[in-house]
Parts: sequence; C-alpha cells; structure tokens
Amino acid sequence: MGRIFLSAGHGERINGVSEPGAIVAGTTEAREMILTRDLVVTSLRSRGVEVLSVPSDLNSSGKFAWINSRARSGDVALEIRANAFSNPSVRGAAVFHIASNTQRKSHADLVLGALLRRVPQLPSRGSQPDTASGLGSLSFCRQVVPPSLLMEVGFLTNPDDRFILQNQRQDLAAGIADGLIAWSRNVGGLPTPTPTPTPASDYPAITININGQSYGERGALVNGNAFIPIDLVDRLGVDLSKVPEVRRINYRNIVFVKAIELRDYNISVSWDAQTRTVFLRSILKICGGAIDRIMGHGSTTDVQLTMFLKSNNETAVAQFPDLAKLYREEGTIEGVNYDIAFSQMCLETNFLRFGGEISPAQNNFAGLGDVGGTAAGATFPSARIGVRAHIQLLKAYASTEPLVQESVNPRFGFVTRGVAPLVDLLSGRWAADLQYGIKITAILRSSTNLLKFSSSPSMND
Repeated sequence: MGRIFLSAGHGERINGVSEPGAIVAGTTEAREMILTRDLVVTSLRSRGVEVLSVPSDLNSSGKFAWINSRARSGDVALEIRANAFSNPSVRGAAVFHIASNTQRKSHADLVLGALLRRVPQLPSRGSQPDTASGLGSLSFCRQVVPPSLLMEVGFLTNPDDRFILQNQRQDLAAGIADGLIAWSRNVGGLPTPTPTPTPASDYPAITININGQSYGERGALVNGNAFIPIDLVDRLGVDLSKVPEVRRINYRNIVFVKAIELRDYNISVSWDAQTRTVFLRSILKICGGAIDRIMGHGSTTDVQLTMFLKSNNETAVAQFPDLAKLYREEGTIEGVNYDIAFSQMCLETNFLRFGGEISPAQNNFAGLGDVGGTAAGATFPSARIGVRAHIQLLKAYASTEPLVQESVNPRFGFVTRGVAPLVDLLSGRWAADLQYGIKITAILRSSTNLLKFSSSPSMND
C-alpha cells in the first residue's frame, strides 16, 4: 500500500496572497477544506496510513511540483473542494476523474461510495469525467503523476450541504479516509476492504432497553451484532461526532451504530438472545460543575454583567444599555443560566463590536441562523426578542423541558432536545469550532474572576 497525498483546494495563490475561494455565510472554501483535510489526515494516521498533507500556500503549479517531486510507485493523490452556485438549491458530492479512463472511474466510484456510506444524507452527483466540469478539464486530474482524483464534498452555497460540512465534519473525514484507504489498496493490488453492508433484505428487528425502560424505537441485528439508532446515542449523553472509528450503517434512511462499541463511553451493554433485546445502562451520569451546566441560575446582577461588558468594550452598552437585564430576565423565565448565555453573547458578538455579517440592527446576539439559510442569519424585532430566541435555543440544546413562553426561535424545532446540557457540548453543534465551549467557559471564568474583586455596595441588587 502506497502513500496518500491530500490537498485542500480553494482559490489560487496570486501575488503571494492565498485567495479564499468561495465566500458564503461567514466562511470560506479555504477554511472549510483545510479543516476537513486536517481531520482526514488525523483519521488516516490513526489507522497507520502514511499520508502527506499538501501545503495550502502553494499555487497550482507549485502544488503539482510538490507532489510530483515526492511521488513513488503505488501512491495516490486526492484534492477536496467545495463547489458554489448561484442557485442555492443545487447540492451534492461528486468525484472527478480524467476522462476516458475506466480504471480511474472505478477508483472515483470507490472513493465516492465510501463517503456516502458515512454521510448518507449527502446527495450523490456521481463520479464524472473532468471534461464534465465547469472548466472542461481539471489540472489536478491531468498534471499530477500519481493516480489522482478531485472530490467536491458539496456546495457551500447550499444550506444543507454547508450544515453537513460544518456539523458532521468528522463523519465526512471518516468517509473520505475510508475511500482513500480502499483506493490505495486497490492501486497496490491489495484486497479492497469490505464496505459497510447495504442490506438486500430487512435485518431482524430488536428491542432496546435503556436503564430499565423500554425504548420506543427498534434496533437492528446486523450479522449477529446489535445496532441502535444514532439519536439514542445522543440521549445517552455520548458524543460520537469526533469518533470516526465507531461503526455506522445507513438502514431505512436512519444511521445506526454498533451498540457494543458504546462500552468505551461508560455505557453498560448486554444482550438477551431469547427476547432479542439489547440492554443499555449509563454507568456514569453526565458530570460537570454548576459553572458549565446550561440549565440553572445565574449568580450575577445586571450591574455586574454590564461592568464586565464595559471592561472589554467601553462603548458596548451605548446601543443596548439594558442587555444584561434582558438576559437575566429571559434566562430566569426559562431556567437557563444567564451568566452562560451572556458569556456566549460576548463571544459571538466580540463584546458587541459585531463586525461580521450580522449587524447590530438584527438584534441577533448569538449567531442564530434562520430556516432559509441566508448568509446574514436571523433578524428579530427587538433586543428582548433576540435575547429570548437565544435563551430558547440554549434550552433546546440543554433540556427536554417545554418552553415557558411562545417560541420565537425559527430553528428551535430542529434541535435534538437535551443533547448538550454542558457548555462544552455546544462545540461542533452550535458552531463548527471544536473549541467553542472552551472559549465560552473562558469568558465565563473571566467574568467570575473579575467580579470576585467587586465589593462596592452598588454591585448588589
């Protein structure tokens, strides 16, 4: 098995400056492809595969020269890109190969199939000759010495593809890694690993029992192994979004995972053959101190929050003088820790400096999107309603309790309720940044440390 060259495609490097490629909804093709490439590299190396990450600061000719000067017999090369189109409904993944090469087409089929098995929600645009691309030919497929393919992982301009790219990046990376390994083995004359099975007939249904209670949805018995729906894993407090090694299959348009692999995540798993029931029990409850638990009570006053905000941005309260009061009131109504919500607001707006695609006039304090997937995000009629929408979405992530007030958040119904009771579990969910929760907690601790030294009587309600 040879080595794998992996390139993150984006705009060309012109006059010493790297072009970002497509710019959509506050992100760029360059950023998304580099993040995805790095995860694929990590996944491959964790499996003992030798992979060379092509530097991102090279132009096309430099990239080809870099690969060709290092290539050896048996190596393969892949470039990943994101497409963009004026019609936001266009979406899907494709793999391009050099035209009129049947062997390379079979390689493209292999790589694309592996990706779609890991991310079945992603539509397929098939394997295509490079002559079918918008450029009429693709230099990466023609000027790279090792067998080479170009993969478009989706359309950055399509909200669904963009959501998958930013929120299921681990699954994408695992699928790309699966395909690269299969392709590399094929080129080297080694047996291709058996792909995740796609059943020709129904798998036997099994019963699921969680902590002594029967679960409403059924599992599946696949080749003698119990598989359970992925949504149930979230309910157990296990985050598999960063674990590409866990076995997944797509069955009846639902993603299932192998139950026995949850034993590594403090879940007891046992099997009763007579009743065909898999028993799951949480060994440890989700833990965490009060400071990082989203549902709870804040410990600050309006004045304290305002002072903390002003210490980071002297002009912060000029446009929103009552924002701290709104967060305390709205958070208290829904039982959300308003200290956490306020800290998240500080992170999202850079302490009310804004500066991104969202403007102060939108009253959107947490980077909330709308159901239409517009680049500017959601807009609310007042600061209070904007804060309420923020608080409500936090409650959706952190709790299964119903809302006290009527929902004003357009995406409330799309969240798996209770999946993120702790701040750190917002990472990779609320934002693609896997350090997102750590950053919120850092601001929260900063405010707490500052307020320890605030002893003026005026600080008290």
